[in-house]
Amino acid sequence: QSRDNYKSGFCAQPDTKEDEEKSGLGHDDVFCFASNKNIRRRFLRNQFVGSLAAAAASNPRAALAKGPKSRTEGYEVQRTEREWAYMLSGAQYTILRNGGTERQKSSILNTFTATDQVGTYVCAACPTALFDSADKFSSGTGWPSFARALKGVETEVIDPISASLLGREVRCRTCGGHLGDLFKDGWVYVGTQAFETGNRYCIDGAALIFKPADGGADIYGDTPPPNKMINYEQSLYRSKSINSKL
Repeated sequence: QSRDNYKSGFCAQPDTKEDEEKSGLGHDDVFCFASNKNIRRRFLRNQFVGSLAAAAASNPRAALAKGPKSRTEGYEVQRTEREWAYMLSGAQYTILRNGGTERQKSSILNTFTATDQVGTYVCAACPTALFDSADKFSSGTGWPSFARALKGVETEVIDPISASLLGREVRCRTCGGHLGDLFKDGWVYVGTQAFETGNRYCIDGAALIFKPADGGADIYGDTPPPNKMINYEQSLYRSKSINSKL
């Protein structure tokens, strides 16, 4: 598979007999699927904005979100796309630089808890601290979720109505890498910190690296959970043996 195939989506092998029957592939085959989370968000937002066009025209003070902000301009860390492609794995590049999303339950970080894995979650493209393990909770969505973010997280500025309906994009404040989305539905998760903050940061695990507080080895979020086979293209910069002990 070429690197371009991975930049437009992800590739994986069928996990179960049911997956093989649905895909028509054998267990040893590899299949690719598109990353369309942001496409869905843009489509829904466009439909919503279109429905308010008449009202906005009659109210010159109304302000709707502008187009997507550049992932390069204005950020401290500056690299060419060629350099990013060299440094990041296929999954990392698709998410951080192209704004894609990973499959549900495809990251080992989704299995981590606030009590069993204590440490800090940093950006996979730069060392910026993004989330504290104490703020992680189980949302049942299949993506790592947090009730709060550290100062290294940048939140998209859009009109309140769109934010309530579609969520807001969150990025690394240092390099501009896409991380996931912020939803204001924390009140749904009774008994968690999200219930207290009202926030659910829905994050793609592959965009993160977990740094244990005890000084243990870093754990890359593009590593699949135990007993789950997902063959992502490795980074050319990162040694393929880094996660071999997991």
